[in-house]
Amino acid sequence: MFKNTQAFSSFSVNDIPAAKEFYGGTLGLDVAEENGLLRLNVAGGNPVMVYPKDNHVPAEHTVLNFPVDDIEKTVRELADSGVTFERYSDDHDELGILRDPRGPAIAWFKDPAGNTLAVIQE
Repeated sequence: MFKNTQAFSSFSVNDIPAAKEFYGGTLGLDVAEENGLLRLNVAGGNPVMVYPKDNHVPAEHTVLNFPVDDIEKTVRELADSGVTFERYSDDHDELGILRDPRGPAIAWFKDPAGNTLAVIQE
């Protein structure tokens, strides 16, 4: 039924201008605003839609994962831009990177609306 449909993901925020500045300015994504919505143009083709919601509640899961070649470099650059990394256990290193032998190195951070994002070592 949906084999040839170009599906896309979406999530809510409580402040579109703050989200536009964060995703476009801090993260450097190509961001378009149209009819009160944001379209994040991410590598891979399909956009991610960001919509305003007055009673927004941050997602309880990671809404976007960004695979990177060098997680340490990326985490340092994001931290230099004011991004704070989440620590969900004592297993994170001094940069906030979780290095679990069962999976890739990963570091989580939040957007201004409290949604969780991650960088993952490829």
